[in-house]
Amino acid sequence: MSGTTPRDHPHPHPGPPEENATGSPPGRPPAAPLRFGYGTNGLTDLRLDDALNLLADLGYAGVGLTLDHMHLDPLAPDLASRTRHVAHVLDRLGLTVTIETGARYVLDPRHKHGPSLLDPDPQRRADRVRLLVRAVHVAADLGAHAVHCFSGIRPNDTPDDVAWKRFADALGPVLDTASDAGVPLAVEPEPGHLLSSITDFHHLRQELGDPAPELLGLTLDIGHCQCLEPLPPADCVRAVAPWLRHVQIEDMRRGVHEHLPFGDGEIDFPPVLAALATGGYQGLTVVELPRHSHAGPRLAAESLDFLHRAAATAAEEAAAPLPAATHALPPTAVAAEGGTP
Repeated sequence: MSGTTPRDHPHPHPGPPEENATGSPPGRPPAAPLRFGYGTNGLTDLRLDDALNLLADLGYAGVGLTLDHMHLDPLAPDLASRTRHVAHVLDRLGLTVTIETGARYVLDPRHKHGPSLLDPDPQRRADRVRLLVRAVHVAADLGAHAVHCFSGIRPNDTPDDVAWKRFADALGPVLDTASDAGVPLAVEPEPGHLLSSITDFHHLRQELGDPAPELLGLTLDIGHCQCLEPLPPADCVRAVAPWLRHVQIEDMRRGVHEHLPFGDGEIDFPPVLAALATGGYQGLTVVELPRHSHAGPRLAAESLDFLHRAAATAAEEAAAPLPAATHALPPTAVAAEGGTP
């Protein structure tokens, strides 16, 4: 595999006007076009070529490609030629891509997401590092926006400071490869993991000496924000805008880590999409339904329709006139009405 600098892909599927319209009135920041994708981890019953053709036919702009045994297996022979084939298909269909590395059993057929970058065994940690390095090379050859990854669960009897150092040290060679390839690494806060929150992401940045956002960025899962962050999802988007390199999106309920189809959870999506657009986010916003592959084609169609409608609502609200400025009452008037001067 080569470590070439990512190339630009054509984009013949711009989506409906409401998705790409900027149309912000004076006083509001201009909105960037949003590009919706769908994760292949929610289409595991389809061959990869069939999944990509489906997404292009539906009108998606891109795909979150999880490297796994059924979709561009990173451990099978002849990865370079298989990657060239996928690059050709993506170019032909006009799809952009982000590489995701959350396959459950790609390295260890008996332990979900094992081994992680926190594994006590240095050889097993090295296995995960090699996988991520390989993912960066694949991403470079596909012209991907970013490579997604996560920390893993802190092993029992491992102190927090040891776990954080282990995590930072393991990321070192991955970041070196990403820097050489010109592909950002996008770390995802995952409920139950060592790095489980936006605060933890900033802690990692400090551990690594504050790398540039173009090298070490953030994967923000909107459902995870609803699940456990103290801020509402739209506020989370605004808070992390400088570091945002990849977005996963689905519905979710407070305190329950379960990825749900849109409308089955509690999230108000137009403010989230408005925050992404006005924050200038340039990557993919990828539907993440990894436990719904049995209904993948139907949910892919329904999800894009839902997102288009939510984007239209966000655009309508952005185009509405700003409320007229109100003048504060003088202190004496406030006091007279029972307020505190």
